[in-house]
Amino acid sequence: MKRLNFLPLALLFFALMACDSTVSTKSPREMTEEEVMEYAKGIHERVITLDTHNDINTSNFTEETNYTQRLSSQVNLPKMVEGGLDVAWFIVYTGQGALTEEGFARAYENADDKFKAIHRLCEELAPDQIELALTSDDVRRINAAGKKIAMIGIENGYPVGNDISRVKEFYDRGARYMSLAHNGHSQLSDSNTGERDSVWLHNGLSDLGREVIAEMNKWGIMIDLSHPSKVANMEMMRLSKAPVIASHSSARTMNDVSRNLDDEQLMMLKENGGVVQTVAFKSYVNTDKNRANSQKTNEIIEAIAKEQGFEVLSRADMRALGREERQAYFQKYREIRDSAKDRIEKEVNTVAPPVDVSDFVDHIDYLVKKIGLEHVGISSDFDGGGGVYGWNDASETFNVTLELVKRGYTEEQIGLMWSGNLLRVLDEVQAVAKQIQAGE
Repeated sequence: MKRLNFLPLALLFFALMACDSTVSTKSPREMTEEEVMEYAKGIHERVITLDTHNDINTSNFTEETNYTQRLSSQVNLPKMVEGGLDVAWFIVYTGQGALTEEGFARAYENADDKFKAIHRLCEELAPDQIELALTSDDVRRINAAGKKIAMIGIENGYPVGNDISRVKEFYDRGARYMSLAHNGHSQLSDSNTGERDSVWLHNGLSDLGREVIAEMNKWGIMIDLSHPSKVANMEMMRLSKAPVIASHSSARTMNDVSRNLDDEQLMMLKENGGVVQTVAFKSYVNTDKNRANSQKTNEIIEAIAKEQGFEVLSRADMRALGREERQAYFQKYREIRDSAKDRIEKEVNTVAPPVDVSDFVDHIDYLVKKIGLEHVGISSDFDGGGGVYGWNDASETFNVTLELVKRGYTEEQIGLMWSGNLLRVLDEVQAVAKQIQAGE
């Protein structure tokens, strides 16, 4: 490691300051557009950018097709490099199924497949480009080595089944956060989707869910509030001995959907010391704006699809497809959507603007004012439906930093939101785990 003599550097700095008083005194509002761009690029290069929610398809983790290639996926290594995204949390997601032994077995098989895929990327396919991090120290070490960083989160505790020992197993396999439900009630927790029909399974957490919370605290897995019901989330925060996170949720006051956190949950999260990772999911950011844009966009896509003899399916019909059929469907749909980009830009976005980075950062502004900057982070939900105009894949990550700079956030504040706050929670969760394991 180089040993730096800081006295000459300091003298040089003050000499430059004397020559050009604008070096530190100009605020972004006083800079030219070109100066703001360069200033933001500097910040983006220096801070560690971390996105807490990126879904995966294990068909993209093979020898033939993998993240070393610039795939159509919103996240892969070339796009991370292009956009300056340093840390991607790859998600072991399992859709909610039957609460039976057969359902639990299928859920575990799915989770096992995704764990293996992530390890395969880091250990076999691209160990020279990306490494799995288990701690905040790992993140900083790998970043300093010039490699990209993978971390693992679990979306839906369904694969735990009725076997609580799987919490420790998932920790050992690299999982560092887990939510107890997704869309549909799990054996552990009610889901936010219960708001649709007011039908609840547990009225919060199940007894097993409460045991899982204690087990997550014991081993150092962050508790994730994104997707469970409000009652379950409030109970999790009361039970947890460590700070919690919401890995991909925004502010319900700004946009009233059940996947966003209302002010009561936000204030409790603040007291808990946790962090909400604001999510760039169009319909969570601004439902009305997204609906208007989507309606006109879909008209163009459906017209092109009809010309090509391709049927655009409803969500229900898509879910009914087999795995290979679904992959083929989405591949073709993406091709049609991509071919429509120019028409959408000219015919749709000029009359019904899309939800964009500015709308997304409006949620960040609200959360910062409501609960304090140290409790706010950033996520995309890429490859799981996330993305906004201007940040629609990892290659456009810089645009978020640029918008934050334009809003007047400092480099230190931007660094905290991009990674510092989340890594602080991870440190605290792991410190609590050590205390519990030591019997303190």
